[in-house]
Amino acid sequence: MERVVEILRETLEIPSPTGYTKEVLAHIERKLNEAGIKTYYTNKGALIAGNHPKPELVIAGHVDTLGAMVKGILPDGHLSFTKIGGLLLPTFEGEYCTIITRSGKRYRGTLLLKNPSVHVNREAGKKERKEENMYIRLDELVEKKEDTEKLGIRPGDFIAFDPKFEYVNGFVKAHFLDDKASIAVMIDLLLELGAEKLEKLPVAFFFSPYEEVGHGGSAGYPSSTKELLVVDMGVVGEGVYGKETAVSIAAKDSTGPYDYEMTTRLIELAVERDIPHVVDVFPYYGSDGSAALRAGWDFRVALIGPGVHASHGMERTHVKGLLATKELIRAYIENRFGL
Repeated sequence: MERVVEILRETLEIPSPTGYTKEVLAHIERKLNEAGIKTYYTNKGALIAGNHPKPELVIAGHVDTLGAMVKGILPDGHLSFTKIGGLLLPTFEGEYCTIITRSGKRYRGTLLLKNPSVHVNREAGKKERKEENMYIRLDELVEKKEDTEKLGIRPGDFIAFDPKFEYVNGFVKAHFLDDKASIAVMIDLLLELGAEKLEKLPVAFFFSPYEEVGHGGSAGYPSSTKELLVVDMGVVGEGVYGKETAVSIAAKDSTGPYDYEMTTRLIELAVERDIPHVVDVFPYYGSDGSAALRAGWDFRVALIGPGVHASHGMERTHVKGLLATKELIRAYIENRFGL
């Protein structure tokens, strides 16, 4: 298994729905610190890694994933929920999950349609999969609301779905490759660059905790930043050019065009170095770069990422796409700073 895939597996196994990212960030911090790479947290909770005091280029990806939160306790002791981010509910139906209480207790459950048995509900297949029609079946002996309250479960507790990681024929299948695939690429590249080289490179890596709800990249960048290279999933599907085996270079998404000079240079480098790539326009997409620009940051922004199929559902990418993304980031750093 390529190291980048092993790093991806490790990060996927750590639950990190938006708002509960402290565990995965601590894991990344520990891994990088052991390699001599310095890290610090912004006030808002993003993790910044790098050894240069005044980074001009920031590479950003987000550690937060889709998930859910306990909305209430139903009369039978099971749970209603509210989505965190754009969870595609039909794809998550039947998935196992962990309920994480504010006191740190963990309980298991399953996302189901209400009255899910086809032997008593002939309309089960026709019901719209939406929050009002679904619930979390709790794997505890509960029969009423009070039973669940005694467990310490309350509204506001986080619900993290199992990633279901599988690696087969070079493909990585899992929930939450958006954006843990990019995070794995960033960590792998940081480890390859190493502490000594990072001392001389004015580059920092920004691990964002709130992208799925739209404001992860809005604050916290070093004041010396001149360029932001966002690494987020490339879209694969009808009407776009993305491939799981390539890196996508986004010319535009639903928030507008990305920086002309940065994007053009990324395309040129991909061609020059024979890196598998596509240039694409994403119709229903925003990123931490979009959030940074809306917040008024005065730097250039570009977006790349490994092609991911079936986004916000049971996603899939390929190790070739991960490595192509890593090589394009490396190429941009080397070109930007004359290495």
